[in-house]
This record gives sequence, C-alpha cells and structure tokens, in this order.
Amino acid sequence: MGARISEEPDVKKSIRDADVLYVTRIQKERFSDDDEYRAVAGSYRIDASLLTGAKPRLIVMHPLPRAGEIAPEVDETKHAAYFRQSFLAVPVRMALLTAILGPSRRGH
Repeated sequence: MGARISEEPDVKKSIRDADVLYVTRIQKERFSDDDEYRAVAGSYRIDASLLTGAKPRLIVMHPLPRAGEIAPEVDETKHAAYFRQSFLAVPVRMALLTAILGPSRRGH
C-alpha cells in the first residue's frame, strides 16, 4: 500500500519522522531469563517532552494497559490516540464476531 515502515532503536531519532508511534510494554513473560528482562526493563518512556519534536499529526497508539512506558502527561496531548483506539476496538470486535458467527437470531 506504499507505507514505509522502519525500526530505529533510538526513539528520539525516529520520532521526528514518524506518523504513528506504536508503543507496547516490555513483556516480562516473553523472557526466559530474568536478568535479560531486567537489562531492558524501563529502557524507554514516552513523555510530553519527547513529543515536542514530533510531527503535529503524529499519533501515539498503545494496546493498554500501560505499565510505565507512557507518562500520564501524554494523555493530555493531541498525539494520544490509545484511549480512542481502545474504545473503537469494541465495535470492531463485535463486527468480527458477527462476520464469523453470523447475525444474531433473537426470538427464533
């Protein structure tokens, strides 16, 4: 579809060119070694000051719940899209279930 996707280990460098910043927590359950997890835990945090260099229309997405990787102050910025993302996920799931299971036949 023409999208350009890139990975950049330094979020400060990548944020100025990004249209979408999809943030997730570092998932402890995915590490077999606690020391490896501790080495990367807390290695990044998105805060309002980090977003000052972002494009005006950048959106920050997150699957929620968050675990410290996005500062609460980001909630008040125009970039925060994760609450809307979560809200809109409900009707999308409903539509998928209807498509998979078929329409409800109430009263039949």
